[in-house]
Amino acid sequence: MREHVGRTGGPEAAEILEVVAHFDALVLAGTGPDGLLRGAAVLSGVVAGAERRGRVSRRDPDGRAPADEPPVRAAERSCATGTVWLERVGPPHATDALIAERLAVALDLTEARRHPPGTLQTVIDPARPRDERIAALAGLGLTPATPIRIVATRADGTPAAGPATAVPTRYGLLRAELRRADASPPGGPAGLGPWVRADHAPDSWESAVIALRLTEPAVPVVDATDLGALLMLARAHDPGDPHPDVAALARLDARTARVLQVLVEAESLRAAAVTLGMHHSTLQARHGTLIRDLGYDPRTATGKVRYAAAELLLRLTDRNPQGDGKGTAER
Repeated sequence: MREHVGRTGGPEAAEILEVVAHFDALVLAGTGPDGLLRGAAVLSGVVAGAERRGRVSRRDPDGRAPADEPPVRAAERSCATGTVWLERVGPPHATDALIAERLAVALDLTEARRHPPGTLQTVIDPARPRDERIAALAGLGLTPATPIRIVATRADGTPAAGPATAVPTRYGLLRAELRRADASPPGGPAGLGPWVRADHAPDSWESAVIALRLTEPAVPVVDATDLGALLMLARAHDPGDPHPDVAALARLDARTARVLQVLVEAESLRAAAVTLGMHHSTLQARHGTLIRDLGYDPRTATGKVRYAAAELLLRLTDRNPQGDGKGTAER
């Protein structure tokens, strides 16, 4: 940082170094959240605030907690557990954005010290020996028999309410959060793993990831328990080697996928034609083409089951997370 600032130069270089050094010193000293807020307030000369897990904390440069409501939230930045800001009225100072950014990073580091990511990563890793996972549970204050569930969210989703860690998956970087029986339900998009004994946490995490993949704008939170027997099917699915039924759906363009969906859900071909705004004979011809392309009739009882299973597994095969507001018809 000093080398970069030296090359950049300018009258703000010293202030930039002061901000970085100030927060580095606070973090190394193990300063808590309130001390970090005061540090930001001292550097900026205005009140610094943070909202973490629904709780608002504010400090002025003297370390006091102002009683009035925040007049503004300037230089606002997100952190793993919420949001931070400065309460500067009027034009921002040149280092306000940097102060808010370093405050957010410092709060994240403080949170990581309280709930070391490696601990939860060990708890949910099925490749780790059971003894290691039990030792990690002890580090979180849990016994092997404690009932817990693991929640899967996007890495940039709603701030976690409990111990959490980022986890690389085949679907990208996700966040795993450990929940106990007394925790409030999360916001979406989120996949809820089933309640398990704490020493079975890897099973809950695997199911939570599946549930997250099945979220959509209309259903932002999916509980894996609600999937019933479909969860067994999803867990047996290999996204790298999809079943032919899944591959057949993946080859359809968005318009054809929509036609298929309506054909499966409608009471009759005529009702489907009305929904799609197509002539009955045209839809009948499309139906015949789909039967040839899929290898089964999606309007029979068995065909509807095959379609539903393949459509669910396709959402676990697609590289784009379903929780990003993109529906299945946008494949």
